[in-house]
Amino acid sequence: MATAKPKGPASNSDKPDGKVWLYLVLLTLQYGAQPLLSKRFIRREVIVTSSVLACEVIGALILLAKEGTLLRMYKEWTLVGSLTASGLPAAIYALQNSLLQISYKNLDSLTFSMLNQTKLFFTAFFTYLILRQKQSVQQLGALFLLIVAAVLLSIGEGSSSGSSGNNHDQILFHGIVPVLVASVLSGLASALCQWASQVKKHISYLMTVEMSIIGSLCMLASTYKSPDGEAIRRHGFFHGWTLLTLIPVLSNAVGGILVGLVTSHAGGVKKGFVIVSALLVTALLQFIFDGKPPSLYCLVSLPLVITSISIYQKYPFKVKRKEA
Repeated sequence: MATAKPKGPASNSDKPDGKVWLYLVLLTLQYGAQPLLSKRFIRREVIVTSSVLACEVIGALILLAKEGTLLRMYKEWTLVGSLTASGLPAAIYALQNSLLQISYKNLDSLTFSMLNQTKLFFTAFFTYLILRQKQSVQQLGALFLLIVAAVLLSIGEGSSSGSSGNNHDQILFHGIVPVLVASVLSGLASALCQWASQVKKHISYLMTVEMSIIGSLCMLASTYKSPDGEAIRRHGFFHGWTLLTLIPVLSNAVGGILVGLVTSHAGGVKKGFVIVSALLVTALLQFIFDGKPPSLYCLVSLPLVITSISIYQKYPFKVKRKEA
């Protein structure tokens, strides 16, 4: 699943035009289908670093080709400003993407999608720590519901994975734990991006390109000593790849662009409803293509996740104006 990187100011328009509705629909389908695409088309032999790095490079190329503003951005670019605003978030997102690729392979699609929504809680936590952005009472209640759903899924899916202890450990340590750690990292990176945009006044589009490039460099540097690097040197960068592997990689890269378009033109509220709709898309696609109905724990957790995200988006914190 693509990471949400800021690319422009949110619009306050309540009536998006046809193009924006197209962005909303496409992002819903991308969010909903990404876990299934990754699980189905990225084989276990595929080296995680290779798929993440390919996604970063493709995303950067699409962004650079998207608008003719490269020369203007180059004139405004400085190395210190780039590293200050984009360096740490890029490194965090690169690690997060690697964890998500590991988790994709060891959880069913719906469980992964719902656990991944805990990033909303961690985003709220880190934006408060870094930007002092407060939450309303309703939002705090929504975040509590989200954590309850995550705990249910963690306990339920682990206990229902079968009698094999190895299978239980595989799901817990290579499925549930990576996606939860990735959610923590996503929240931290989102808060840092918001800080760079609001406090440092760094251009959002430029920051996205920088993060894709820096993230790629971080991934390359990690191959020097990592097991993935050893696997790449031994078997080759595209070990385990097929033509079908390009489908989830391209989908993930395009998803990052769609996140920016939706955020810029429709605002965060409608993006929140996209996330809710994507959970339903994931459940439907998993039943259609895998023939796997949601487990009891998923059925209990799904309405909690939908309710929590809906409440969180509907009741933002409002500063009380002092009467004169």
